[in-house]
Amino acid sequence: MYQTLTFLHSIVRWLVLLSILYAIFRAYKGYFQNLHFTKTDNLVRHWTATIAHIQLVVGIILYVKSPIVMYFWKNFSQALHHFDSLFFGLIHSNLMLSAIVLLTIGSSLAKRRMSDKEKFKTMLVWFSIALFVIVIAIPWPFSPLANRPYIR
Repeated sequence: MYQTLTFLHSIVRWLVLLSILYAIFRAYKGYFQNLHFTKTDNLVRHWTATIAHIQLVVGIILYVKSPIVMYFWKNFSQALHHFDSLFFGLIHSNLMLSAIVLLTIGSSLAKRRMSDKEKFKTMLVWFSIALFVIVIAIPWPFSPLANRPYIR
């Protein structure tokens, strides 16, 4: 089960990144070209948040099943000195949870804005900040924090 969850979490990561990038692109274009906030824009906003929430649920299940995280919590004082366990036990999970909160707030605020320009601006700002946090928290193969392959 752990391997399946790891693979699923790795694959859904790309869906999250692509959906956020596409939402930011649409928000940027809509804001700077003074476009109308269409039903498609609203669907992109909604599905970006939904995909991120699906990833969060998979991540929480993976967190509970992870041997690295289990080691971290059972041997907390020792595990603090092993950056890999510290990263997955605290850093990754907290940053990703923060990013999902930012994304959710941005989606919710954008939905409630009155003007199209305000909707695009809200999405652009909040989704960009969330993307920044996500990019930092992903264990890229080149990351100095913790590294994993692009797809597991």
